Amino acid sequence: MPLFEYHCLECHNVFERLRPAAQRDQPPACPTCGGERVKRTIAAFATMRVSGPSGADPQPGGGGGCACGGNCGCRA
Repeated sequence: MPLFEYHCLECHNVFERLRPAAQRDQPPACPTCGGERVKRTIAAFATMRVSGPSGADPQPGGGGGCACGGNCGCRA
C-alpha cells in the first residue's frame, strides 16, 4: 500500500497516510484539526548508498537501478 503525503489547508499540518492508490485523491480528515480541506502533495525523500566493510564509504557516482546504468557493479 503506498504512502501519500497530505497538507491541511486550514491548519497547515503536513501528514502521511498509507492508503490504496485508488483512494489517493479522496482527502482524509486532518489528524490535528479534523479539517477536510486537504491537498495531496508530492512527498520528497532521499537515500544514501554505502559500501565497504564498515558501511562508511559512499558509492561514487549517481544513478540507481542497474542494467549498466547505475551502481550495481556489472561494469567492473
